[in-house]
Amino acid sequence: MVSSATALTLTVVTLLVFTGLGLWYSRGRVNSVEDLISARDSAGRRRTTATLVASVMGVWVLFSAPEAGASFGIAAVIGYAIGEAVPMLVYSKLGPRIRRLIPHGHSLTEYAHARFGTPMYVFVVVVSALYMFIFLSAELTGIAGALSLVAGVPQWQTAVLVGGFVLLYTSYGGLSASMFTDSVQALLVVPLLLLALGGALVSLGGPLTVWDGIASSNPVLLDLGFVAGLQFGLALAFAILGAELLNQTWWQRIYASESAETVRQGFRDATLLNGGIVFVTAFFGIIAVSNADIVTDVTSAGYNADVAFFVLLLTTFPEWLVLVVVLLALMLVMSSVDTLFTALSSLVTVDLARVTDQGDRSLLFGARLLTVVVALGAIYVSLSAQSVLRLFFLADLLGAAVAFPLVYGLYSVHLTGTGALLSSLGGLGVGLAYFPDFRPVLTSIPVVGDLLPAADPLYLASFGGAFLVSMGLAVVAARLSSTEFELDRLSSEIRRLDQRT
Repeated sequence: MVSSATALTLTVVTLLVFTGLGLWYSRGRVNSVEDLISARDSAGRRRTTATLVASVMGVWVLFSAPEAGASFGIAAVIGYAIGEAVPMLVYSKLGPRIRRLIPHGHSLTEYAHARFGTPMYVFVVVVSALYMFIFLSAELTGIAGALSLVAGVPQWQTAVLVGGFVLLYTSYGGLSASMFTDSVQALLVVPLLLLALGGALVSLGGPLTVWDGIASSNPVLLDLGFVAGLQFGLALAFAILGAELLNQTWWQRIYASESAETVRQGFRDATLLNGGIVFVTAFFGIIAVSNADIVTDVTSAGYNADVAFFVLLLTTFPEWLVLVVVLLALMLVMSSVDTLFTALSSLVTVDLARVTDQGDRSLLFGARLLTVVVALGAIYVSLSAQSVLRLFFLADLLGAAVAFPLVYGLYSVHLTGTGALLSSLGGLGVGLAYFPDFRPVLTSIPVVGDLLPAADPLYLASFGGAFLVSMGLAVVAARLSSTEFELDRLSSEIRRLDQRT
């Protein structure tokens, strides 16, 4: 095990370096709240691609991706990789349309208000904010747990250090600082990931030895027809697609890119890179099962598939490789945490600007203050809530239910706010009916509890049902509606924050 002093020193030095870079780069670039939350038209293709890769690659890559591989094999690994790649491909088509219809926009919530009205807007605000806040808390929980496992660092120290340092440069530099540090982190993360995984394969005897070991001890994990793996992988694809379409992170980067063509190219590049990275890290869960004592039975008190990669790390790898992974995990979580800080801040700031007549300086102060509040809340949740990672699935379910109706409004002129809201609620109802988490709460509801079908432990009926039912209901609602919304209205109703009257 790496000493806690070494791990803490490495953590502090890394945090200081990136905090310094973020503060240095954003100095003199943030003169208004518009600069803070949008960094409009400032990123070329390379920076756009880099920030898309770094922002999506949180510490969960080393936790839940290997967990999927360890528990459900190669079919789930492929499903997870596809699930992470598809949203980027969708945004390569969706992003240019968003820029054309809403050229001066900032957030998905202001679009929801202008397109669908107050009820759907409120629902979208709750869902998107909940998703991102849980994601943020889970990132801090993950890195705190990782350093505690590999070096015995108290979890509160890691959470406070990471949250505090990232807060320094994001509250000052906003999206510009986040995207610049993302670019640097992406340049370091990919080589470090390759080094860590390559070193792991060498330590285990080489690729052929590793493959033969899996084939002889756990051949079912290499079976593409493994039904449970296929179901879980497909469930993840629905869950991730729905959740990412509700992620303010990507809406910000659509506007931060130089042009519609930059958006298209950047998201296409990220499609391949993100899918490939997730495939490789998830596959190490399969490797872990054959080379370490991994318990995949979720009912067992010794269940540790969620930390499969780190169990393999501690039992097999030399200390230098452990240190590489610690550094890798730290940069992964920083790239996601700074992104989520700025995304959550921008959501509320844009809405505050819409309902108040506060000047730019007041909005700038409010945005920075909100970043501090979000950071403190996430740090607290990461230290006190043991179920935050289970809550992450609930956030995914909410996203799967609302994603299609929300995005469909950019194409259909007939879908109304009522139709979008009812479609989302219908999908959510179906998803909850099969949702395995919080089952005691759901079954305790009078009358409703007795009517619930059996829960789906692999989540396919839940996530897939939520997405497909909401999609079907939204299409039907649009076909039955005689109302027409002029999509060109979006460009006049949604304006830059420094052009308000």
